[in-house]
Order: sequence, then C-alpha cells, then structure tokens
Amino acid sequence: MAAKNGGTKNDKKVRVFTLSTCIWCRKAKDLLDELGVEYECCEVDLLSGNERDKAREELKKLNPRASYPTVVIGEDVVVGFDDIKIRKALGI
Repeated sequence: MAAKNGGTKNDKKVRVFTLSTCIWCRKAKDLLDELGVEYECCEVDLLSGNERDKAREELKKLNPRASYPTVVIGEDVVVGFDDIKIRKALGI
C-alpha cells in the first residue's frame, strides 16, 4: 500500500482500497485529499500475484462484497463513495 500525504486532521488510521480506473475511487481519494487526511491507498488492480491475493483477502474481510472503493477509518468501514459517511467516520 502506498502512503498518501495530506496532513493529519484525524488520529484514526485511514486505508482505502481502490481500482485505478474507478471514478468513485478517485472521488473518495480526492475527498480525503481535500480534507487533508493522511491515508494509505491500495490500488488492487495494479498489484500482482501474492500482493493482489493478500489485498483481496483483506478487503473481503472488511467488505464481503469486495466492492470499490472501500474506505477504512479506524474501526469504521465505508463501502462506496459516501461523502457524509466518510466525514462522519472522520469526525468532521
């Protein structure tokens, strides 16, 4: 997973599972960037072999449908791009 720098307005660990070609994934990352949230991004389709398998397994544990984007904020999991839910989970 690649780290993304944008500041740390929140103290929760934020991870985002995305596809590089997904517009909703881009919107989720853009929102986090706009809010100045530091996050780790895993673009699953750009991984290969064991890395891709491990990322998919982790994603399925968090989101059994394995849909994108999946935004993990602390213990909260937001499936799909949902501005309100993402902000709420961040406490913004």
